[in-house]
Amino acid sequence: MSQSLLALSYFFHLIATVVWIGGLVTMVILVWPETRRLLDANPALHGLLTRIRKRFFSLTNFSLAVLIVTGLVQMTADPNYDGVLQFDNEWSKVILLKHIAIFGMLICGIALQFWVAPALERASMLAERSKGDPAEWEKLRRNEVRLTWVNVILGMLVLGFTAWATAI
Repeated sequence: MSQSLLALSYFFHLIATVVWIGGLVTMVILVWPETRRLLDANPALHGLLTRIRKRFFSLTNFSLAVLIVTGLVQMTADPNYDGVLQFDNEWSKVILLKHIAIFGMLICGIALQFWVAPALERASMLAERSKGDPAEWEKLRRNEVRLTWVNVILGMLVLGFTAWATAI
């Protein structure tokens, strides 16, 4: 494989990683704490989180596709790669751990995108019309926060395993 193609793959892989994991960290450290203060005072701001959530899901879905394609390119180009399901060296074992963490992130993302987010949108629309159950919205919101924090922790593990594999 040419160095130019591999370098391009690394570039897009890093950009996709920044979008996905950086976006998660930004949400839990910056966006949610500030919007939470506003949400407690004004239920009409529920729509803000819905709009942010929808935009973020489209970015993460695209990032995931980029990560899969570029990751496969990089993995097969690595001299430590011995083949599919071959775990004969330390590098391949670390990459397996990385892929397990990524799979966990995928499960969290699917739960957030197809279960929690739609339920939160319904609860938010009802809350804006003063017809919703605030306790239900709060329960869903806690689930969203929990799953997102799990995703952040798994993302940090992915970065750690990547650093470990790169050092080998």
